[in-house]
Amino acid sequence: MELEGKIAVVTGVSKGIGLATVQALLNKGMKVAGWGRNAPELQDKNFHFFACDVRYPESVQRAFDQTITQLGIHVSVLVNNAGLGITGKMDEMSVEDWQTMFDTNVNGLFYCSRLVLPSMKEVGEGHIINISSIAGTTGIEQMSGYCGSKHAVRGISHSLYKEVRDYGIKVTCIYPGSVKTNFFDNIDGVTVSDNMMRPEDIASTILHVLESHLNYHHVDIEVRPLIPKGKRQK
Repeated sequence: MELEGKIAVVTGVSKGIGLATVQALLNKGMKVAGWGRNAPELQDKNFHFFACDVRYPESVQRAFDQTITQLGIHVSVLVNNAGLGITGKMDEMSVEDWQTMFDTNVNGLFYCSRLVLPSMKEVGEGHIINISSIAGTTGIEQMSGYCGSKHAVRGISHSLYKEVRDYGIKVTCIYPGSVKTNFFDNIDGVTVSDNMMRPEDIASTILHVLESHLNYHHVDIEVRPLIPKGKRQK
């Protein structure tokens, strides 16, 4: 897809992968709508922040309406990045924490995607990028809720791409390993380090996927740090 001058929506833009993706898309000449609960420290004539909590359909609808009013009616790219993880054993986790993960990671993806698809179908072009996790391909002890939500992202992505591929719309699911972000602030036993991937690494993968030939479709991409524990000493 040719990106210059087109409109992209990125969720969860305050920091980390979302912010790095916004910056990468701006560098390609896109107009970017950032949806999130908190605005990033970013000033660019082509970046527009719209307050949005993806857990709530009315909040997503409001952000979408503001986006098409200010930027244009056709969103070419949607990056469903907003997400969070809460650890805990299933019999000890609160119902509120469980619902927060699924409302954000799963329902939010649905609320956002359903709004951009009609114009993508009409134009015959579009790309939805869903950020899952390696937790979406395996199970992790004390992360059943997070793994379950990210497995759901995988299933939704696989189903959706088959629904929309004949309209010229791509759906790609990315499964990152550990990335140096604030995700781990509330994850016990994990220390953020330079051995993790950088947010801009994930953003570069997103760009590669978006700029691929129109008949070349990346369905699943798993990325991991090469040496997550650092180089072995000789």
